[in-house]
Amino acid sequence: MRDTTPHYEQQYLDLMRHIWRHGDERIDRTGVGTRSILGATMRFSLADDAVPLLTTKRVYWKVAAREMLWFLSGDTNIRELVRQGVHIWTDWPLDAYRRATGETIDRDAFEARIIEDEAFARQWGDLGPVYGAQWVNWPRYEAAGDGLYRRAAQGHNQIADLVAAIRATPGSRRLLFTGWNVAEVANMALPPCHMTYQFQVSNGKLNGLLFQRSCDLGLGFAFNIFGLSMITRMLAQQCDLEPGEVVWQGGDVHLYLNHAALVEEQMERIPSGAPRLRINRRPSDIFSYAIEDFEVINYAPQAHISAPVAV
Repeated sequence: MRDTTPHYEQQYLDLMRHIWRHGDERIDRTGVGTRSILGATMRFSLADDAVPLLTTKRVYWKVAAREMLWFLSGDTNIRELVRQGVHIWTDWPLDAYRRATGETIDRDAFEARIIEDEAFARQWGDLGPVYGAQWVNWPRYEAAGDGLYRRAAQGHNQIADLVAAIRATPGSRRLLFTGWNVAEVANMALPPCHMTYQFQVSNGKLNGLLFQRSCDLGLGFAFNIFGLSMITRMLAQQCDLEPGEVVWQGGDVHLYLNHAALVEEQMERIPSGAPRLRINRRPSDIFSYAIEDFEVINYAPQAHISAPVAV
C-alpha cells in the first residue's frame, strides 16, 4: 500500500507559503523589511535516528553542528569558528569594525586578521555575552562584605545542571535552559533568537522543545531545527534515554522581502528522502563531543539556494 503520510518538511513549506502570502508586511530592525506572523508550531520525530534536515535545499549541517559545539564551549569570540571555516557570525563584528574605524575591509581580510592577530581578535572578534556565555556561565554574585556583592569567577552552568536534573528528576517541569539574560541583552551583538529550550522525559524518551522569539524562516530555521535535534540527541545519550520528538515554537516568524527568489523557488520544490543523524561515540560528558562524532546519512537534498543575511 502506498504511504500517504505527508513528508515531515511539508509543514515547513506550508508555513512558508502562509507567511509569504498572508504575513504582515513591515519594516524591521535591519531596514530590509519582512512578512511576518506571530506564533507557529512544528513537530518532528527523532525516532530511528531521524533528523529534520530540509531536503528542498541543501543545509550545511556541519556548520550548524560546529556552531552548537561552540555554544556549549562557552566561547563568545568568532575566532574559533572562523578557524573552522564557519562564517555565520562574522557579519556582526565586521559591521561594528567598519563603523568604528571607517575602514572598508572585506570579510575575507577581516577574518584573516581575526585568525592571525590574537589581540585584534580579542578587540574585534568578541560578540559580547551571547548564547554560550549564558548557557554555561550565567553570572552569579557573591556577598563581598558591607552589603556589597561581586560577580563570582565561575557562573551558573545551566547545561551541566540540566543533565544532572534529567537524570535525578526526570518528571520535573524545570528541565530547561535559556539565553535571555535581561541584564546583559544590551551588551550582546545579537540578542538570542533561539532563546529557551525545554525538555521532557516520557516513557524512556527525551523530547525537546525550542521557543524562538524571532525566526528567519528562509535562512535561520534550517540551522535552528538541526541544532535542537542535535542537542536533544546528545542529552538523550548522556542520560541513557532514547530521543523522542522535537517541538519548535516561533514567536515572530518572518521572511525577508529580499528573499523573494529563495522563497518562490523553494515553495515550488517537493520534499523527499529521510536523512539520519548518528552519534558515533559517547563522550564522558555533554561538553566533550567533537564534530567527528556526528554523521548524517541518506541526505540527498536539492540544490542550495543562496540569499543575503540581514544584519
